Amino acid sequence: MKLNRPARTPHSETIIALIDVVFFLLVFFMLIGRMDATAPFDVRPATAVTGRDMPAGGVTLAISGQGALALDGEVIARSALSPALSALLAGDPELRLRINAHRAAELRKVLPLVAEGEALGFREVVLVVTPETDG
Repeated sequence: MKLNRPARTPHSETIIALIDVVFFLLVFFMLIGRMDATAPFDVRPATAVTGRDMPAGGVTLAISGQGALALDGEVIARSALSPALSALLAGDPELRLRINAHRAAELRKVLPLVAEGEALGFREVVLVVTPETDG
């Protein structure tokens, strides 16, 4: 009795090795490539200055976590802020504006006030920050 062995089928090339190569190339190009847009000019981000005394003089604008405003300790409506700042600035053109915002205040409520202070003509707008403490 003669047993017939099934014909050997040639092993096809496995695609696993090719997938590994493609994966390694993908990782390689992700590591060497830049993921952010490069500016066409030199950009140096601002640095926070801590450990120095806050500049003296000027008015302080406080912003609560909910967005309420106070000018030099007196609660003020948003609509009355610009005329009040303009009146203070008319008395002293070298006036400084300090903005003291609660850490829960949204940035979209703080930044327009910085821009408004600069547009009104304040020579300096200072953002009051508290450094993080360990612990």
